[in-house]
Amino acid sequence: MSEVKKNTIGEMTLNFIPQEFAPKNEDPFLNRNKTQKEVECRNLAASEIEVLVKNNNFAEDWNEIFVTDEFDPNLVKNCEFFGKITIGKLTSVYLEYHDLRLPVGISNSTIISCNIGDNVVIRDVHYLSHYIINNQCILFNIDEMITTNHAKFGNGIIKEGEDESVRVWLEVSNENEGRKVLPFESMLPSDAFIWSKFRDDKKLMKKLKEITDESIDNKRGYYGIIGANTIIKNSRIIKDVKVGEYAYIKGTNKLKNITILSSKEESSQIGEGVELVNGIVGYGSKIFYGSKAIRFITGRNTQLKYGARLINSFLGDNSTVSCCELLNNLIFPFHEQHHNNSFLIATTVLGQSNIAAGATIGSNHNSRAPDGEIFAGRGFWPGLCTNFKHNCRFASFVLIAKGSYQNEMNIKYPFSLVSMDKQEMAISIMPAYWFMHNMYAVARNTYKFKKRDKRKVKIQNIEFDYLAPDTVSEILFTINRIEYLIGLNLLQSEGKKSIKEQEAVESAREYLSKENKKEITLHDPESMKKYGAAIIKPIEALKAYKEMCIYFAVKNIFVFFNLNDKSQLNELINEIKKLYNTELHIKWWNIGGQIIPDLELKNLINDIKNNKLKDWESIHKRYDSVWAKYAGQKTRYSLYVLEQITEKKIHSITCEDWKSIFKQGINIAEKILDLSLSSREKDYNDPYRLINYCNNEEMKAVIGNIDENSFLNELKNQTKEFVNKLKRLL
Repeated sequence: MSEVKKNTIGEMTLNFIPQEFAPKNEDPFLNRNKTQKEVECRNLAASEIEVLVKNNNFAEDWNEIFVTDEFDPNLVKNCEFFGKITIGKLTSVYLEYHDLRLPVGISNSTIISCNIGDNVVIRDVHYLSHYIINNQCILFNIDEMITTNHAKFGNGIIKEGEDESVRVWLEVSNENEGRKVLPFESMLPSDAFIWSKFRDDKKLMKKLKEITDESIDNKRGYYGIIGANTIIKNSRIIKDVKVGEYAYIKGTNKLKNITILSSKEESSQIGEGVELVNGIVGYGSKIFYGSKAIRFITGRNTQLKYGARLINSFLGDNSTVSCCELLNNLIFPFHEQHHNNSFLIATTVLGQSNIAAGATIGSNHNSRAPDGEIFAGRGFWPGLCTNFKHNCRFASFVLIAKGSYQNEMNIKYPFSLVSMDKQEMAISIMPAYWFMHNMYAVARNTYKFKKRDKRKVKIQNIEFDYLAPDTVSEILFTINRIEYLIGLNLLQSEGKKSIKEQEAVESAREYLSKENKKEITLHDPESMKKYGAAIIKPIEALKAYKEMCIYFAVKNIFVFFNLNDKSQLNELINEIKKLYNTELHIKWWNIGGQIIPDLELKNLINDIKNNKLKDWESIHKRYDSVWAKYAGQKTRYSLYVLEQITEKKIHSITCEDWKSIFKQGINIAEKILDLSLSSREKDYNDPYRLINYCNNEEMKAVIGNIDENSFLNELKNQTKEFVNKLKRLL
């Protein structure tokens, strides 16, 4: 009997097994047909084998090759077949995609234990092992395409007999595994946030791991799948990969342990020089131009391009990342990062964000402890060449001016501008900056994000409006904070030392009620470590914040009660009072882009722990059922906001008071339109904007005509409808 010979090259041992002792009838891929419908096949006819041999084909065992009645052996040339092979219909037609046009058939390829669908092109695939190739696919010029019997396709599970140490985790939001989550094919940003945030709830952590493990079969032997109408060409290594329908993959270097979700409506594309390892690519995503991703998930309609690196991160729906590195991040939908930035590190970003060129977000080991975290609310916008240390926290829609911020910051003022104070070590914060100085940009947000939402199937619920319970609750906090600081400033200037919070607030309100009040600058010691922050134009900010609260409330009433030309004020007031008697939610969470009341989130978490929600599908359905109630909950919260701003209870607001509130809503809506127009008009009237144009006609040809601005035109129409209907109501 022959012996197995071994040869050693360095540390690698090669086993030479005589062919007569190669394993027979041992298929570790016992689950090959669980992912494919049974197709009626037959053995090859003697005449077909004769043609195949004549065409320079070799089979380890011709009896292990099964075909359909519409199989044409003349279309199989120069191939080697090993193991059990099934081949569907092969007819003399061409498949064409863009400029690639190839005849149907199998040629110049080595194929091991595969199921091949109808009218497929497999050409110059040097090693194709254990794949199910669905109908009308093109596989062209591929070095190696293999599935192991322990393939997981990017899911964070372990197979039978494997050690826990091989499990793949995503270490989001923290570099030290403190918030790691298990990836799975249907994972949403909401799932990742709940899993990464509530780490102190050990029972929840255990249940989420169990739910994930139970959602995916841990048995070995699943084949890789290439969905129908998918094209893979000019690629090197494809290992343990599952690809959906209508995907387009070209010129990749390496795809390993990956699921690429794709459909006819949301086709995904992977391009030249790309390397993807241990991850899941969302529907409709595009990854190309040398990008790299390791331990990752991308949501629907995302883009990685121009050498971007995504590592240990979750990138939410409708996001685009170019040129830069993202490491240990959880990023909610609508994130834009188009330039080279230095390490967006260990960060949770709640979406609708934009990272400018040269930003350094995070720092390495600025203390004896491991690196910390940055947490940024919706609309996070660090400007050119900004850098921050861990730990920092930013409220919603914070714009940060160029500068090196050497100390940790806690910016609680939403819609604010943060900048360096050149004379002092403290930073400067201008609250409500967006409302006072760039209304066009913030008002355009809702329009912009709705237009950019290219998802055909919308699983992750997303709040688009910049004024929502999450941001407005921050505004209410900031109003109280500014009033307290004003009162503190006034009383301290009078020489008072022991000052209670309510005393300071009352002093501030008395001062603010005066007509001859002067604008003052405040100091907030809690905004930055050591030095605090100067709060500039706080009185003007208070006015802007309160106006936006009124507008938020009136707009939600307008939308929720579907006001029209026939609406009557008295009837509306009665409906408002009915809604007022429903449950009020004051604390809100942004989970993956969906705004959810604290109580609803607690109920969801408890139901997970108590086995009422036993799988991810039921958890996702709960998100939807909560979302269905959101409009009513948001409008009820709007009434609470009105009470805080007017300092009146809803039942004590008279008909005349309501008229006044709606008139304020009209005035604020018209003000938003005017400010949006004026802030955009600066781009046309500023002489320094015009210096590179010979005349107005050249400028309009380059940057467009303001009268043709689609957002402003829509805002005009919406404002006109809003104002006219409210005026008729009054």
